[in-house]
Amino acid sequence: MTVVGAADRPASPEARFNALFARHYPAVFGYAARRVGRDEAGDAAAEVFTVVWRRLGRVPAEPETLPWLYGVTRKVVANQERAARRRLRLQARTAALPAGAVPPPGTTGLEVEAALLRLAAADREILRLAAWEELQPAEMAAVLGCSANAAAVRLHRARQRLAGELSPETRP
Repeated sequence: MTVVGAADRPASPEARFNALFARHYPAVFGYAARRVGRDEAGDAAAEVFTVVWRRLGRVPAEPETLPWLYGVTRKVVANQERAARRRLRLQARTAALPAGAVPPPGTTGLEVEAALLRLAAADREILRLAAWEELQPAEMAAVLGCSANAAAVRLHRARQRLAGELSPETRP
């Protein structure tokens, strides 16, 4: 593996990072999307490029850059999948609470938890950030790695979908 030398680098770390991002983001996003779906691929790609920024001096030169990025992406995706499995196990335990048990903070009962389980993982996460962590959209944006406006839109849409799941005609 050849590491890019000083003569091969753009003028600044920012310029080099921007060039790497512009050239390889679509491939990294596509790789992640084929493994975790388009909804989660943006988060995976963002994490990959966070690693790129932290390890910019160790990113190999072309043509070895993309395979290296795929290796980083593979590890990021594996971490996402492990986290998703942990969340599902926790949700399964939560849904199995006895009728008299106290549900997690921010819920109004097992019916809400069951409705949450029917939502997509991204919807559950943003709703929990709002209800359990009591975050504002700007704070959610920092957690989710998006803009405050995007977080507010995601929250609004997730609330609409939750309301749909709670309406009598959509209950199982």
